[in-house]
Amino acid sequence: TDTIEYMDRLLEHSGSGVDLPAAAIVETVQAEGGVYVASFEWLRRLQDICRKYDMLLIIDDIQAGCGRTGPFFSFEEAGIQPDIITLSKSLSGYGLPLAVSLIRPELDVWEPGEHNATFRGHNLAFVTATEALSFWENDSLTREVAQKETLVTDFLNSLKSNFPEEIQEVRGRGLLQGIVFAKEGIAKQVTRAAFDHG
Repeated sequence: TDTIEYMDRLLEHSGSGVDLPAAAIVETVQAEGGVYVASFEWLRRLQDICRKYDMLLIIDDIQAGCGRTGPFFSFEEAGIQPDIITLSKSLSGYGLPLAVSLIRPELDVWEPGEHNATFRGHNLAFVTATEALSFWENDSLTREVAQKETLVTDFLNSLKSNFPEEIQEVRGRGLLQGIVFAKEGIAKQVTRAAFDHG
């Protein structure tokens, strides 16, 4: 099914019963949902739909961003320009509370200090995020992720070749990779064995 074409048809016809959304929110790699990877072409077509219907394109890069797929933003290689980007998790150097929303300047309608909270600004997270972001001063980390991606993908594909009855598919991008097992319960057994072996 061509989901972008389907979306276009629904939005184009007022009789479809679907109101025009204000935005489309998407993860480029749906990690928790089964490591489903949006193709670069699909992302470009989604951006075209958003522009066509004057919808915002929001990329949720909380899990897939900050280098997990290679470049800093998981959508960079697709050549798209989202209106809003959300980042967290690895942004702080992993584990400390820090999240940001990046928005196009023309969408920023708040005055400085207007959007506020009592418990904001975790100082240690600012320090660790500054250090983590320093890894992006050149492209060496992106190159390292690409090299490791090859190792991980090759290893997972060799497992698939050695265990074709158990492993149905290998999918992912960068170091965000996953295995689809052919039978229910195998993932739980593998996880338990991994914990048992440290």
